[in-house]
Amino acid sequence: MRRLLRTLAASAFACLLLPLGAGQQAAATAQADPIGMTSGFYTDPGSTPAAWVAANPGDGRAAAIRDNISSRPMARWFGSWSGDIGAAVGSYVGAADAADKLPVLIAYNIPGRDACGGHSGGGAGTPGAYHAWISAFASAIGTRPALVVIEPDSLGDFSCLSRTQIDERNGMLRDALAQFAARAPHTWTYLDAGNPAWIGAATMAQHLDGAGARQAHGFSLNISNYYGTGENSAYGNAVNGSLSASYGYTKPYVIDTSRNGNGSDGAWCNPGGRRTGSVAQTGGGAEMLLWLKTPGESDGDCGVGAGSVAGQFLPEVAYKMIYGY
Repeated sequence: MRRLLRTLAASAFACLLLPLGAGQQAAATAQADPIGMTSGFYTDPGSTPAAWVAANPGDGRAAAIRDNISSRPMARWFGSWSGDIGAAVGSYVGAADAADKLPVLIAYNIPGRDACGGHSGGGAGTPGAYHAWISAFASAIGTRPALVVIEPDSLGDFSCLSRTQIDERNGMLRDALAQFAARAPHTWTYLDAGNPAWIGAATMAQHLDGAGARQAHGFSLNISNYYGTGENSAYGNAVNGSLSASYGYTKPYVIDTSRNGNGSDGAWCNPGGRRTGSVAQTGGGAEMLLWLKTPGESDGDCGVGAGSVAGQFLPEVAYKMIYGY
């Protein structure tokens, strides 16, 4: 009853989170409002920084990392490393639900993942395998509230893909959105729209529409990157301008602020001198500012993360990101 009453009372609040021009989202918001169903965002007790702090209580960096990173809400990424995806997602969402908190999840297992970048390659072996995986993912959430970002990197770079491969990818993304719509009715889904320096807003709008963005709740920006909130807002608003002009709709967007406190120096792979940013605040047209990448996790064997692999938690990098040096 507490959750139902909160959902009814929060419908107006959820509408306020929508950027101008997205009034068409109001009906969907009234039907599925995961924000109104919960009392705040879920803090993952099993995140890589939390695990590091627990294993290294005597380290001089532990208190700062605990207080400034591991105690903050952030997304959890799911992929082939997650094992039984239904069990992994169900356990995570169940823990958040028991705490009356809203979990943020990243689905990262599409075949040919990061095909043109190469640093985070992998994914399900076939479209059929991906369909089974993403269906189990959505089913494991069920009627519980959640936010899910679907396949970062998947729409940012088509330069190495054939037309057939692009069409196949778009089909998988549209199917993923359909699975969540059918199996996870209280989940808001977001397709990933890259970052301001990747491709132009009009091209990204074309990519989003081809992947079924009309059926998504919104799109995400700046995942695992460093561009400032203002730059991302300008880009997100430009993408929405192109969506409106060319396709007749707009969408809310969220910005990954986990590493954008000092903005970008132009490098994307473990640059030094970066800083964590603000969490879960609206601004500049964005629906939400979220930590979608875990601060301190490596982008790969590059920059200040030389010798590491993508996703590895680097305590010294995390510590420096707290203070911006």
